[in-house]
Amino acid sequence: MITIKGITKKYGNYTALDDISLHIASGEFVSLVGQSGTGKTTLVKLIIAEERPSKGEIIIGGWDITAIKSYEVPYLRRQIGVIFQDFKLLPKKTVYENVAFALESCGVAAATILKVVPQVLKIVGLDNKIDHYPWQLSGGEKQRVAIARALVHKPKLLIADEPTGNLDSINTKEIIDLLIKINEIGTTVLLVSHNRDVVNGLRRRVITVEEGKIISDQVKGRYVL
Repeated sequence: MITIKGITKKYGNYTALDDISLHIASGEFVSLVGQSGTGKTTLVKLIIAEERPSKGEIIIGGWDITAIKSYEVPYLRRQIGVIFQDFKLLPKKTVYENVAFALESCGVAAATILKVVPQVLKIVGLDNKIDHYPWQLSGGEKQRVAIARALVHKPKLLIADEPTGNLDSINTKEIIDLLIKINEIGTTVLLVSHNRDVVNGLRRRVITVEEGKIISDQVKGRYVL
């Protein structure tokens, strides 16, 4: 699903990533960990083509995106679902409208939207909150809306960038359980997290980044920093 070969990313004289190589197979659930400023966010930006590498090669789902054209980026993003710590919901739109907007902006037919949106909201357990606005939702529910929005294009890869950073322990468990469920139906999941308990509880593969380098890659790893 993800193949990165000798990637280096520089910003002027600063090296954010230094000769990184890794492979994530289709269907894996992988945690990416490391302290702030170690290069995790830069790596995510390269995978979703928000940034371009200074050197090296990036292949996503068999597609070499190393020198991807600007007009191709939206097609890549439809194959990759991304959720963030701060939800990024539209405050004046309902739960349904927030999820539907991800399809409308890509020109998807209204009939398809009417079919798909209720399906993904049922998957994340929000089919009873369809007409609610973000201000009426808990933090965990807002993150579920964000996950539903990320799922509407049936992505092959889901990147969760600190998805539980603003949540309490109960909501954190619910979101992680949901990500596991999504992974079990075949979606590759890349979880970027500072939460030691979450990463250790998963008992899945853990990639540790420090000072722009991968210092550890464990099949059933732990958050060791």
